[in-house]
Amino acid sequence: MTYRNDPYDPKQAMLLAQDALDDAVATADKAFAGASDLDALAALKSQHLGDRAPISLARREIGSLPPAAKADAGKRVNEARVAVQAAYEARLAALTAEREERVLVEETVDVTLPTGRRPRGAQHPLTTIMERVGDLFVGMGYEIAEGPEAEWEWYNFDALNMHPDHPARSMMDTFFVAASGADKDTDSRIVLRTHTSPVQARTMLTRRPPIYIVCPGRVYRTDELDATHTPVFHQVEGLVIDKGITMAHLKGTLDHFVKGLFGPGTETRLRPSYFPFVEPGAEIDMWFPHHRDGARWVEWGGCGMVNPRVLRACGIDPEEYSGFAFGMGIERALMFRNAAADMRDMVEGDVRYARAFGWEA
Repeated sequence: MTYRNDPYDPKQAMLLAQDALDDAVATADKAFAGASDLDALAALKSQHLGDRAPISLARREIGSLPPAAKADAGKRVNEARVAVQAAYEARLAALTAEREERVLVEETVDVTLPTGRRPRGAQHPLTTIMERVGDLFVGMGYEIAEGPEAEWEWYNFDALNMHPDHPARSMMDTFFVAASGADKDTDSRIVLRTHTSPVQARTMLTRRPPIYIVCPGRVYRTDELDATHTPVFHQVEGLVIDKGITMAHLKGTLDHFVKGLFGPGTETRLRPSYFPFVEPGAEIDMWFPHHRDGARWVEWGGCGMVNPRVLRACGIDPEEYSGFAFGMGIERALMFRNAAADMRDMVEGDVRYARAFGWEA
């Protein structure tokens, strides 16, 4: 029943009665207050604020009223809708705050606990042992020196008293990466360094004595990969240039080195040998009581007094200065120190191999 043709009758549809509007507000307020979570509140919203909600239906009835009654009815309907909307927003804010507090408690993470999501990796044992060697020599007052792995042939051979006809310069031992170039006014080629000794030459050319350096790094030779050889391996070399340096200083340095790296039961001995960049030269043997095959002397590296020709090539007067140099393989040291039997295991990149060595303090 409508009243569009009645210009005066103030009668209203029942939904527009104040009691009905008050009841709709009270019902909505009670329903919202009883919502236990945000999902339940969202379901109640459509019932009390949607298109079929009592207040929405009451608003539709305003058009059926006489013109004189529409303003008052519209005001009351809007007040009711504002009250319902306020009750909804208040409950929404309260439930949101409760959820955030609950999440803070339930999802609290103790960042001090070790995580189990990813397995822990491990530093490669070759890196570990090179760092330990560096620490030993820094403690003795040495400096760590580095140089390029792609090196001029002059630094790799000529400066170290290796003449062009030396066997080590043949293609059987060396990787050549550039056929020609220009360095030191020579037709010097670029090679992958076969030892870390070029770092010694570069240091002597750029610095004046006294020089105390140790040079750990990666080197390359055309060897086949097997249990005891690899075409890419690591060396550490030491160089001392100063006044009054003798073989006694070399022997004392090596003794301290092996004891620091392998333990107090080790010692060294020197056997005469030839190396073009030292004179006299010697092989370094190490008495190793913890060898996997029993205590024995094992060959470890080479050493000697720096050849005067090398000093002159690098601009140092051999009448004023003398020095010693030594070098040994890091992989070989790792095999002695940790009883590693196969060098191929060191280059396969299996984290299980590295993890077995653990971390050093």
